[in-house]
Amino acid sequence: MTTTLEQLRAGQLAGIRRLTLAGGLSEFPREIFDLADTLEILDLSGNALSTLPDDLPRLRKLRIIFASDNRFTELPEVLGQCSQLSMVGFKANRIREVSGKSLPPLLRWLILTDNEVEALPPEIGACSQLQKLMLAGNRLRALPEEMAACSRLELLRLAANQLDELPAWLLRLPRLSWLACAGNPFSEALAASALIDTPIADIQWNALGLEAQLGEGASGVIYRAALSARHDEASRPVAVKLFKGAVTSDGLPDCEMAACIRAGGHPNLIPVVGKVKDHPAGAHGLVMELIDPQFTNLAGPPSLESCTRDVYGEGMRFGLASVLRIAYGIASAACHLHRQGVMHGDLYAHNILHGAGSEQGSALLGDFGAASFHVADNRDFSDALQRLEVRAYGCLLEELIERCDGLDANVDIAAKLVALKAHCLSEDIGSRPLFDDIAAVLRPLAEAGDRDTAALAAV
Repeated sequence: MTTTLEQLRAGQLAGIRRLTLAGGLSEFPREIFDLADTLEILDLSGNALSTLPDDLPRLRKLRIIFASDNRFTELPEVLGQCSQLSMVGFKANRIREVSGKSLPPLLRWLILTDNEVEALPPEIGACSQLQKLMLAGNRLRALPEEMAACSRLELLRLAANQLDELPAWLLRLPRLSWLACAGNPFSEALAASALIDTPIADIQWNALGLEAQLGEGASGVIYRAALSARHDEASRPVAVKLFKGAVTSDGLPDCEMAACIRAGGHPNLIPVVGKVKDHPAGAHGLVMELIDPQFTNLAGPPSLESCTRDVYGEGMRFGLASVLRIAYGIASAACHLHRQGVMHGDLYAHNILHGAGSEQGSALLGDFGAASFHVADNRDFSDALQRLEVRAYGCLLEELIERCDGLDANVDIAAKLVALKAHCLSEDIGSRPLFDDIAAVLRPLAEAGDRDTAALAAV
């Protein structure tokens, strides 16, 4: 909830743990220090700030600070003196310089998306707690080798930078699971060829009648629409995603569109009907099949506390047959994507739609905003990327197992799932299975579940 400077100055906010102030501030309000005994989260996004006070560490309980959409040209060094600070968000500023002194000792989550950062300091390698690093939309040409010591890093966004290659050590990080790296020189040609080499229908804008808005994400807005048919045929309902065109926390909308097209058809992917042509404002867009409303998101995105792990609804449970169908379907989809030279980059439950009612256990993997391209024929490199994403799949499988009813009555199946999860999450990266190996384990289990849940125990 946004509060006002007047409320702060009147002493009406005493004892609060979270403070949000927006509205053109050009200086840090000193009255914030009156909250030093309780303040844990400070959000100063959407102002005109360019500096922070030298005595910021007086906020001794401060764990999280947001200062996106301001005028900072360097990451303030005073942040490194805040002993409890673990999350730092300075998206969409003008930051070029990041000093090693600006990195707090407990740093877990750093957001520098959409800035002008040209280099990271070698001191980032000393951030032993770092799990999430958001760097899309900067000017990075290389990463410091010291980052190889960031053994807890799980999510890394490098899209839309100036990288000529990914360093070999990056793919050896033991917990890296979610990587976005499209929109760099080393991958631009692959993205361009995806649009050229993959046939897809052009759908004229004037053949689409937009109706209700279905949703909005960082990269675009999704509408329900009617697609006019030829001759006397009735129009049919579809979904249209119109891309915004600006860099997102994951990367570039053009790369997302290219990945969706390159992915092609698969039973566990949302079908793409065609791409929008001749939009009056020149916007890019995709026309997709309209998904049955019985499908809903499997989980919500990570929270400030969970950092890299999704948040499920309270009491969310799944039957064993549904878990097996979801697990097999997503493994099969991921296998298909990697064969097309596409790494999803955001393989999470919150990007999976799962069915209810007659569609129970069905699953659709969506949202290609973090997708990247690789040459599938370069076996060593493509297998390394795939094993990275297999760890993300292992996290999903772990979450499904934790919420699965019926495992106690199916000990053999439970043992197979737990063993598979452990292999996917192994920090010995070379020992992780590939997605076709995972699908081979799960397919007979899922098929047995489709026939008869009771038959699972006999598999």
